[in-house]
Parts: sequence; C-alpha cells; structure tokens
Amino acid sequence: MLTLPLPPPGAGRRQGRRGNRQWVLGVLAPSSPPSGSLCTTAWNRLPRVRDGCMERPGPGPAYCAKPPAAPVSQDLSLLLGRNPPVCNVAVETQSTSSEEMVPSSPSPPPPPRVYKPCFVCNDKSSGYHYGVSSCEGCKGFFRRSIQKNMVYTCHRDKNCIINKVTRNRCQYCRLQKCFEVGMSKEAVRNDRNKKKKEVKEEGSPDSYELSPQLEELITKVSRAHQETFPSLCQLGKYTTNSSADHRVQLDLGLWDKFSELATKCIIKIVEFAKRLPGFTGLSIADQITLLKAACLDILMLRICTRYTPEQDTMTFSDGLTLNRTQMHNAGFGPLTDLVFAFAGQLLPLEMDDTETGLLSAICLICGDRMDLEEPEKVDKLQEPLLEALRLYARRRRPSQPYMFPRMLMKITDLRGISTKGAERAITLKMEIPGPMPPLIREMLENPEMFEDDSSQPGSNPKASSEDEAPRGQSKGSRSPQPD
Repeated sequence: MLTLPLPPPGAGRRQGRRGNRQWVLGVLAPSSPPSGSLCTTAWNRLPRVRDGCMERPGPGPAYCAKPPAAPVSQDLSLLLGRNPPVCNVAVETQSTSSEEMVPSSPSPPPPPRVYKPCFVCNDKSSGYHYGVSSCEGCKGFFRRSIQKNMVYTCHRDKNCIINKVTRNRCQYCRLQKCFEVGMSKEAVRNDRNKKKKEVKEEGSPDSYELSPQLEELITKVSRAHQETFPSLCQLGKYTTNSSADHRVQLDLGLWDKFSELATKCIIKIVEFAKRLPGFTGLSIADQITLLKAACLDILMLRICTRYTPEQDTMTFSDGLTLNRTQMHNAGFGPLTDLVFAFAGQLLPLEMDDTETGLLSAICLICGDRMDLEEPEKVDKLQEPLLEALRLYARRRRPSQPYMFPRMLMKITDLRGISTKGAERAITLKMEIPGPMPPLIREMLENPEMFEDDSSQPGSNPKASSEDEAPRGQSKGSRSPQPD
C-alpha cells in the first residue's frame, strides 16, 4: 500500500532563529489524481492549496503557506548532487518540535600539527628530519657535518649538556647526541644523491637535442675544418736546430720557412670559408671583407690548437715544430709570448675539431666588420653557427654550461692578438730584405687592423694606388683565388 507522510498540525510553522516565520510547503501536487484505488485514496488525503493557503482534509482551520523568499534552482538534482526523484509526487517534511532551525556552521580547520620538541636540543621542532623530530638548527648542523665529513673536538670530558642555549658551545657533543637520538647518515647521503640525480637529469645530453638542420650544419663545418687543417696526430713532426737556443731579431731562414707555411695556411682558410654553408651566397666584396678581417684570427687559432705544453712548442701544417725562441726568431718577435699565453688559455677548454671549426666559422662570418654591404645577411648566417656551437658544447659537457660563453670570449682575445700581429707586420717589413709575400700582404691590407701604411719605409706605391681605387674594383682585383 502506498502511503505518503502528512505534515502534523504544527509542522507548517517553524520559528526561525531571528523570529521570522519560516514556511515549508514541501508539496508538489500534480493537476489530477493518479489512477488506481490505492493512489486515489492517497490522493484524497493530500492537502489542497487555495489562494496561497493549504486546506487540511476534514475539520480544522486551513493554514497559509508563504512562498519561499529566495528562488530555487529549476534542477534540484544539480544543487543537491543527487539523482532526481522517481515519483511525481513528493512530500518532504521535517518533524521538529519547538527547537530553532539553526543553519549548520562550517567545520573548523584542523589544528596545526604539533611535533615533539627537538630530540637533540629540546627546542621547537619543525618536523621529522633524518629520522627524528628536530629543529631547523640541528637539522642543518647534522647535514653539514655529514656532507663535509667534519671532525670536531670536545675540550672537556665529551659529556657536555646540549640544549637550545648550549648547543653551539660544543660541536662534538652536539653531533654525538644527533647520533644518539637516531639521526641517520644514510638519510643525508640519499637526500644529496637525489638532488644530484635531479640536476643530472635536467642537464642530460638528451635535453640538448639538435635539429636535423643543425646536425647537418655541424657536419659540414666540421668536415670543412678537418679537410683544410689536419690534426696534430696526423702530422709527422720534424724540428730544426736553427737559432733554437737564443733569441735574435730575425732569423731569415726561419722567416722564409714561416712565410711559406703562412701562405699555404691562408689558402686553406679561404678554402674553408668557401665550404661554409651560405658564405659563397654573399657578395664578392663581402666575402673578401670577411676574409681579410678574420684570416689572421683563424690563423692564430689554428696555430694555438697545435700547442704542446710539455715541450712548449707549436706545430705547423707540414709538421714543422718550433719552440718559443724559434717562433720569436721566425718573425713573431714581441708577439710570441702573447700567442703562447693564449694557447695555454685554450687548453682547459679541451676543444675538439668540431668546436674549433665552429668557432672559426663564427670568427669569419661576423656582421660587425667594417665596410660590409649586407651586414644583416651576414648576421643571419652567423645565428645558426652560434646555436650549433652552444648546443654541441652543452651536449658534449652537460655539467659545464659555462663552456660556450668562455669559447666566445676567446674571439675577443683573438682580435686583440690580430691587431698586435698587424702592428708587428709593419715593423717586419723593415726587417726583411725583400718584399712581403703577396698573399700575406693581401691579408694584412685590412683597415680594421691598421691604417694605410703607404708612408712606411718599404711600402709598395702600386699597392697604395690600388687602395685609392673604387672599393668594389679594388677588392675584386685583390681577391685570393686558391685552387
């Protein structure tokens, strides 16, 4: 039998907490009774609503029902988080007597967690560290002592009282008490290893993946460098006894040999430049400008990468090995010590052939050179070279992120050496009996290094007239054409 609870006589009126009458209608009556005898009986027993008042079946006064003050959502199941009712008729009442309807207050927040006092010094604990409840001071003291393998000494009887006042007076007894209360060495080591692992994962080689374009660029630059500059292990070294023991102003025999090798090196540098992606796409005038400005930089960089610190020697491309004194006598003069010092600074970088080739390409393709016709185009060619060197160096040395900027700083040092080298070439012209080899002179005719030397003794008047020719014609006529 279907039964529906009816509100008791006083259930329609309830005293609110502020004295206002709160009315609960709670009846959603359909317009017609449902079919069936049982349902009809239940229907007839439901209260009726007329003009806002509810009529009770049988004798007794009707009672009014005020509408709720606040609107109710159309979808009650969404507000309550419940499924909608199955029946079409629902009566919802709450049997209370005369107690007030007080809305439930929000539950208070949980009390803060309280730890036991520090097991070491009895100060206020900040949590469990390395296995025991401890304060921040004792936690840090224990961690530092274990990580640095500290050895302390007690100046009394090794039984000092440790509390928050005296804990800093005897480090030996404080550390012993840390062990006594249960602090764990392994917990410190595990925490340290975990942090090291996180740092290693962040700087792992996999996080510096190169794009296919950069991989191809690196391959081309590295191949261009290796094919135009054999490594030290590929050379058959040989030495000479010429003026090996004392410095002289100029050893003409060594100068002739050095100038011959320098000419060959310049040809190889031009060949290296022509193999760099995008270089031959520049105008002829810009190609010559870049080669003149950077040729001495690259020449010095290549010589210094063949430095042998044990013998304090430099090895040239044909295997000729000269010591510091012989380099001085071959024409380097006062520039010698500066070049050897730079070579020593390159050793900690441990640059391989790929990094040397990329750094040489960055020296060459540089948009800040004077008299460039299209500096923006040159800068655009340099950008992927910089990115390639940065990622390659970082992938090769994951734990040494500072290597890339240190390599770039060497470009500034190279330019300083090149400027000194150009100044040395001016005085060298007065020391050698004959003319300067043409390709070396071509390289040294760079306005970035020194001004026109037509007024210097031994200068070539023809060259001076060429310098006064139009820029494009002059550079075109002096372009080195190595085969």
